Amino acid sequence: MFNIVVFGAPGSGKGTQSERLIKEYGIHHISTGEVLRDHIKRDTPLGRIANEYISKGHLIPDDLMIKILADELDSNPEAAKGVIFDGFPRTIAQAEALNELLEKRNSKVHAVIGLEVEDDELVDRLIKRGQETGRADDNLETIQNRLKVYHSQTKPLSDFYKKEGKYHGINGSGAIDEIFEQIRQRIAGIER
Repeated sequence: MFNIVVFGAPGSGKGTQSERLIKEYGIHHISTGEVLRDHIKRDTPLGRIANEYISKGHLIPDDLMIKILADELDSNPEAAKGVIFDGFPRTIAQAEALNELLEKRNSKVHAVIGLEVEDDELVDRLIKRGQETGRADDNLETIQNRLKVYHSQTKPLSDFYKKEGKYHGINGSGAIDEIFEQIRQRIAGIER
């Protein structure tokens, strides 16, 4: 099992690079954002709770995310080969819970790919994405709140994973292919 966390601010390219990692390494992809949006679209009880947080740009409570993640791991046999975690963890408490969750399955986080992009570029990307996709959470007020939450609650994870020797910072600006090549080079040097 080879597990990768794709880490970065909203709009940093986590989804785009995760898609390429899936094709390259053939491992299961868990995008917590997609899972939550699916629950919201289906109007499940979980989706209604999640929507209360997401619509305000807030993070989902940790215990709820861990339950969702455990279910995703256990209900997808292809996850036994490895997982790309896209959009999770977002807090140190979630990172510790993920470590515990994987340890129970005799595994661990092998690498954290940190896509590093300046805030101005992130805002531009997210505004454009909102215009192209109609995502309700891609409006200026929500974006600014999401970035504020990212910097206060999520960005400290980079130090957490640096201490564990798992963080690999990647310049997330520039051509998608060039960014992916940097990621491939970093992953090539990681023990499995």
